[in-house]
Amino acid sequence: MKVLIVTAMWPTPDNPARGAFVRTQAESLEKAGVNVRVLALGGRRRKLAYARGVFELNRMLRTERIDLIHAHYSFAGVVARMQWKVPVIVTFHGDDLLGTVGHNGRLTRMSRFIVGLGKTLARFIDGSVVVNAEMARRLGPVKANIIPCESDLTLFCPQDKNEARRELGLDPKKKYLLFAADPKIPVKRYPLAAAAARQLAYQDPSVELLVVSREPQRRLCLYMNACDVLVFPSYQEGSPTIIKQAMACNLPIVATDVGDVREVIGATSGCHVCQGNVPAFVAAIGQELRSARRTDGRDSIGHLDGTVIAGQIVRLYERVLKDSVPALAPRLT
Repeated sequence: MKVLIVTAMWPTPDNPARGAFVRTQAESLEKAGVNVRVLALGGRRRKLAYARGVFELNRMLRTERIDLIHAHYSFAGVVARMQWKVPVIVTFHGDDLLGTVGHNGRLTRMSRFIVGLGKTLARFIDGSVVVNAEMARRLGPVKANIIPCESDLTLFCPQDKNEARRELGLDPKKKYLLFAADPKIPVKRYPLAAAAARQLAYQDPSVELLVVSREPQRRLCLYMNACDVLVFPSYQEGSPTIIKQAMACNLPIVATDVGDVREVIGATSGCHVCQGNVPAFVAAIGQELRSARRTDGRDSIGHLDGTVIAGQIVRLYERVLKDSVPALAPRLT
């Protein structure tokens, strides 16, 4: 089976963290036996990248035999659906069905268009994947396959805290809070994390907030093992991989109730789902800093390993190919 992944989220030399979760899934699919090709829609001007993508896609379909196209996010899905030669699956990851959050925590004016585009696209493709149940409800009558984002449990695993700090050049005596996102992205709600960290640092000067983004996955794993708490105050999410990666490293988590966070964290001791305000975050973070213990979160996320999620996706591929073009069925073996 040869699958073309179409995405505008893909790691680049200057931003190796961008779309790392899409690449992780592509690698898991390759390990599962899928012949994966990738069409990364890149460039400084995003709108032109999508337009170029339509021409590049049609060129690839003329020169290669592609069995199925799997697009990530609705705009990439539109590019994929600009042809009808092969079936199309789209994974919706968050704001393409939930809307885009601005700096004030409210949906932007463009959200109605973005959400409308996603819902309309879902009616004209061969399979829709969403990453949590709320997104499935947003699609209404359109059948959605709920497949959350996976975590690379081979790469993200517990390591010695002191060794991780030595490799990163961090102070062994400090209490580090990790904010693993670009502070400029409004939905990530950096001001809440910064305010909570300032209040905790006022009480205990050894507390410091580390802001980490654009890091390769290996270094991100080091930060998770070097830090004491992951601070995750987002306004809205789909199925955030950072939560699963922290769980895989047994890092305590303090997060808002967004996406599938509550489902993933569950009843894991050392992990907290809080109201999105400074006092709630300060209280939960302070509790974990005082306990100075790791969690057993890794034991709770085996079902989110890349091999498990890849198996679910491959089964979806098989169903779509059989339903869309019966003549393609022999290619599955």
